[in-house]
Amino acid sequence: MTYAPASRQIHDADSHIMELPDFLKAYADPSLRDEIPEVSYAASIVTDEEVAAIVAQGGRHSAEHVAAQIALGDRLIESSKEIQALGAFDAADRSTALDLLGFKKQLVFATHSVALPFSASSKVEPRLRYGAARAHNRHMAEFCRADDRLIGVAVVPLDDPALAMAELEFALAEGLGAAWLPHRPCGDRSPGHVDLDPFWARLAESGTPFVLHVGGAPLQVARAWMNNGRAPTKDWLGGGENLRTKDIALLHEGPEAFLTMLVLDGVLERHPGLRGASVELGAGWVPELLRRLDWVVKHWSRNDANLQALRRKPSEQITEQLAFTPFVFEEVGGLIDASNPELYLFSSDYPHIEGGRNPIGRFEAALGARDEAVRAKFYTENFLRIFPQARSAQPAARLAAEPA
Repeated sequence: MTYAPASRQIHDADSHIMELPDFLKAYADPSLRDEIPEVSYAASIVTDEEVAAIVAQGGRHSAEHVAAQIALGDRLIESSKEIQALGAFDAADRSTALDLLGFKKQLVFATHSVALPFSASSKVEPRLRYGAARAHNRHMAEFCRADDRLIGVAVVPLDDPALAMAELEFALAEGLGAAWLPHRPCGDRSPGHVDLDPFWARLAESGTPFVLHVGGAPLQVARAWMNNGRAPTKDWLGGGENLRTKDIALLHEGPEAFLTMLVLDGVLERHPGLRGASVELGAGWVPELLRRLDWVVKHWSRNDANLQALRRKPSEQITEQLAFTPFVFEEVGGLIDASNPELYLFSSDYPHIEGGRNPIGRFEAALGARDEAVRAKFYTENFLRIFPQARSAQPAARLAAEPA
């Protein structure tokens, strides 16, 4: 028996690798290897001792630990969390975990290894930024290669359009199924800048979606917003990389700004085959985004010639081309009622604890008495619209590429 009921085809739009320290170094070009930092769990709920113990065992969980995890059966998602989870960093174990979870397809994101490629600092040299992205993408492709249920997510910084295009081509050749982009300005450009139009065109042409995800931009609000003259408050997990009260309240601002630029700069209009998803960034802001952009275009197009080229309302573009994962504690049924059922995706966040112990149960409660057609869109159909490659039985042909 699996966690996901056999009667329902559930596609998971969010899961993670918990990287070991050499995740990037081991797959980096030799000329960069000494400059690529180890993946750090500093300020994480995962302790240095936990990581060191796994490294000392050759980068594997013990046979006893794996057996205990498998024995959880359909309760795996309740207790198998973070770096101790089944399949957190071992590809074969991940396939076993997916057997127990019962999801038909699962997007796989990194956790901590994107800090360098997605850094907002102008001091990060392009060769290091894109070298770290290449190392990540090699390793992610390797992790997902043996199991066609796993859809590996590449990382592609957009700061340099030519290097971004080169990294996208590498990711496509490796068979990675989506491109994770940082949801911030692309260097000194909007994501709708004409220099990036070939990038969006290539994604659309190849049928490869882009994704935004928490961690694609600084997680925490500017320090001044936290200065209220009182003692600082830790987030609910107690780790510095996690979200505190004010961070989560404003988390939507980055992805909302990024997607707004794609609409107002005409990217979605020019590339109707382009698909994208906003993952682990909440969805409570989505119904108002549709309403706001519709009235912005309606009224400001009188003076803004760029908006006059739009033939579809922003709400139509977003509904046809984008989707969003609600947090497990958000009332997805109410969001659907306030917008439409085409917009939302199921996600488990396995093995992160933020995904909860029973995400299906919580989403089912939020969907309430809504009919089966709504549920089918949430668990399956919207995923297949954004990630059409998930319909195929086998992954796309891959170019052999080993670490240099």
